[in-house]
Parts: sequence; C-alpha cells; structure tokens
Amino acid sequence: MKYVLKKIWENKQTYSNLPLFQYMRDPSLTEEERLGFYPCMAHFILSFGDINKYMLREEPTSNTYQQQVNMHTYEDDHHWPWYLEDFTKLGFDHLCSPTSWMRFLWSDETRQNRILTYRLAVLISEASAVERIAIIEAIEETGNVLFSTMLNLAKAIETRRGIELRYCGEFHFNLESGHSVGSDHIKIAKILLDESTQARCLSLVDEVFALFESWTHELLDYAKRHSFVHLPSAIKHNNLLRFP
Repeated sequence: MKYVLKKIWENKQTYSNLPLFQYMRDPSLTEEERLGFYPCMAHFILSFGDINKYMLREEPTSNTYQQQVNMHTYEDDHHWPWYLEDFTKLGFDHLCSPTSWMRFLWSDETRQNRILTYRLAVLISEASAVERIAIIEAIEETGNVLFSTMLNLAKAIETRRGIELRYCGEFHFNLESGHSVGSDHIKIAKILLDESTQARCLSLVDEVFALFESWTHELLDYAKRHSFVHLPSAIKHNNLLRFP
C-alpha cells in the first residue's frame, strides 16, 4: 500500500494548487469573499455522513480491513451539523426561501456536488475493504487541503466577529488532522497488495481526486458568480447574499 500512499501524496500536491485554493489564499479578497463558495458545497457535505454510515460501513464484519474502515466512519459520520452551525453564523440562512434553496441544490449549478456524492457511492459499493481504505485516504487528503486552507480565514472572521466557527475553524481541523482513527499511515503502508489490487487502488485514488477537482471548480464558479465585491459594506458584513 505504500505506493498507493505515495500516489495520494502526489495527487495532493497538485490538488492543493487548484484555482479554488489559490482564490482562498488571495490576500486582495476579504475572508468572506474567499469563503463565498460555502453554500455551494451543502449537498455533498450533508451527504457525506450518509456515505460513511450506509456505504463505507458494513457491520457486523470479521474482515480486519473493514473493521478499520468502520472505525473511521464513526469519526466522519457526524460532522455535518457543524457545517450547518457555521452556515447560520456566517449569515447564509438569509440566502433565499426554502423552495428556492432546494431548487438550487438540485440545479445544474451544483451538479458536481451531486455527481461527487453519487460517484463515490458507486466506487465504494464496488470496492473491497482494502480498496475502501485507499478511497478513504484519498478523501482525507482532499479534506486536509480544504480545511487547512480554510483555517486562517475562519480565525480572522472569528476574531473580527466574536464568533466560533466549529466547521471552518480549529475545532474541526484538529479532529480531521488528528483522527485517521484506525488508519495510521505507517500501518497502512505495510499492507501488502497483489498486483491487480494495487493497480485497482491506484486507479481509485486517481478517480477520487478527479471527482474532487471537478467539485472545486464548481465551488469556485459559484464564489465568483455570487461575489461580495459589489455589495454595500453593511450587507457584506452580514453576508446577505441572494440567488439571482
């Protein structure tokens, strides 16, 4: 599995330099502008709990690798309420009516969010337990890029507004960077794979990163279309964005 982890690391380096993350690091933009994509990822973030509970997890099991997968799912299946908590604190509850919001979540504007969810479900359903470990590790590294880039933005907003952003900030980041419960990299690297399984894992890793890359492009497009730049400062401060 060490070659799979190496492949994940290589993909992560490319992923971390995608346009979305360059946008998030742009000091000419406010922190709110750099987090302007936040509402766009709602469908996937909320679906990710279900992916852990109903796709990755299989119980009961005597398979050592599946047990490892199961342990991981119990760490990742309950983060979505923190996303909603920050959604409210950042002011996005004022975006639009509930029916307009649902129409948006299933519109062409957010299709990559849904494709990411559905395609991951297919990959997982067809994967063996050890292949699911490769999928999890790839997903974890995409998350590490997002949350590490988001962290300083959250800190700045927290200081300025006197709020705690548990999903965007240190609370969530510390859990993500410290968890991999049951998935220690040294232990994973020692997993022996036959040639065909290794090839399959490498292919899965590439596909996971490709899916997330398309997702980041959709998030960035949303942030640019719904920019804070032209809003009056009083509205900008309260994040009162509305869909066109």
